[in-house]
Amino acid sequence: MRTRWLGFAALLALSGCETLSYYAQAVGGQFELMRKAQPVSEWIADPATPPALRQRLELAERMRAFASQELKLPDNGSYRSYARLERPYVVWNVFAAPEFSVAPVESCFPVAGCVDYRGFFARADAERYAAELRAKGLDVFSYGVPAYSTLGWFDDPLLSTFIGYPDWELARLMFHELAHQLVYVKGDTTFNESFAVTVEDEGVRRWLESEGRSGELAAFREAEARKRAFVDLIEEARARLAHVYAERLAPDAMRAAKQAELARLAGRYAALKERWGGYSGYDRLMAEPNNALLASISAYTQLVPAFRRELAAVHGDLGAFYARVKALARLPKGERDALLEKGAGAPGQRPS
Repeated sequence: MRTRWLGFAALLALSGCETLSYYAQAVGGQFELMRKAQPVSEWIADPATPPALRQRLELAERMRAFASQELKLPDNGSYRSYARLERPYVVWNVFAAPEFSVAPVESCFPVAGCVDYRGFFARADAERYAAELRAKGLDVFSYGVPAYSTLGWFDDPLLSTFIGYPDWELARLMFHELAHQLVYVKGDTTFNESFAVTVEDEGVRRWLESEGRSGELAAFREAEARKRAFVDLIEEARARLAHVYAERLAPDAMRAAKQAELARLAGRYAALKERWGGYSGYDRLMAEPNNALLASISAYTQLVPAFRRELAAVHGDLGAFYARVKALARLPKGERDALLEKGAGAPGQRPS
C-alpha cells in the first residue's frame, strides 16, 4: 500500500501546475475514503449500527460473494469495507465536447491514460472546471457519481452514497466497478465502460434469477428495454449531429442546424416518454441536451451490443467471454474496434 502512495507522490512531482492541483485533490479524496472505510464485519457487529444499514451491508456481502463465485469477478478486498460520507456523491464528473463536434474532449494522465472526462471529489471544483470549459466555448455536462473504481490499486469500499440504492441497482453498481478491475484499457473509455455495462447487466439478471426474484427481474427487464430505447434515441441524434458538423457550414448556420437537431431530439424523447406511460427517469439528462451529454452517454453504451454478441458467441460462459475481451484489449484500438464491429472476437479467441 505504501508503494502505491509513493507512486502517486512521484506523479505529483512530475506534473505541471494544473495537473498538480488535479492530482492533489484526487489523492486527498482517495485518502479520505481509505481513512473512513471500516470492515463490513465490524459495522455489522457494532450494536450502534442502525438496523437498516446492517441489513443493507449483509445484502451487499451476499452480492459480493456472488460476484466472485458466480460472475468470476475479482475476489479481493473491494466492497468488503464501508465508509460513510457527508455528501450525496463521492465524485462529480465533467464531460466536455467542442461546439461543433460529438467527440468528447480527452484528459490524459499517467495512471489511467486518456479518459473522456475529469472527476472531482468536491462539487465546487467540478463546477469551477466546468465554468472554465464553458468560457472556452465548449459544450459541458457535469453530474454526480455515487462510486468509482481505482482499478485494483486500492480496495474500493461500499459507500453511503449508494448503499441505500434499490437492491438490483446496488448489485449493478458493484458488478460494474469490479468489471473495471478485470479489464481496463488505457485511453479507451468507450471500450471500458461498454464492457462494464455488459457485465453489470448480465450480472444483475443472473443475480435476480439466483435469488428467485421474478417480480424484480421483470422490472429490471422493463428498465433495460427503456434504456435501450433511450440509448438508440441518443445514438441517432449523435449520428445526425455528426453529419451536420461534417458539412462545415458557416458558424451561424451550423448553430441553427445544431439547435434544430437538439429540438428534434427533445420531441422524439417526449414521444418516447408517452409510450412509456410518462416514465420520467431520463428527464434530468434531457433538461439541456448538448454535445457533451450525447458523448457521455455514448461512452457508456456504444459498444454494448458488440460485447453482448461476444458473450452470446460463447453461450454465456463468462470465463470464455472475459478471455475474449482481454485478447481484444491487447490489440491496437483500430483493430479492436473493427473486430468488435464484425463480432469476430480476437484472433485465437473465436468460438469453436
